Amino acid sequence: MIGIEEFTSKLNTVKGSYYGFVVAVLTYVKDNASRLENVNRFMDMNPHTTTSDILLFISNQDDFYETTAPLQVQVG
Repeated sequence: MIGIEEFTSKLNTVKGSYYGFVVAVLTYVKDNASRLENVNRFMDMNPHTTTSDILLFISNQDDFYETTAPLQVQVG
């Protein structure tokens, strides 16, 4: 199993990597080992993947919306 520090370094080597990308992916995998392993496996299986490919992969996961902030609606 990959550690978060090693995974962070790996994210920084992705073609087109940028700070917001790294933070977004780390936010998604934070405190969830299965998410970390899934994204890491995707990266291993697609060695020439780009930031866009990884973000698309994450956004297509069934649990993607579980990490988003709840919508706040103001009435009146």
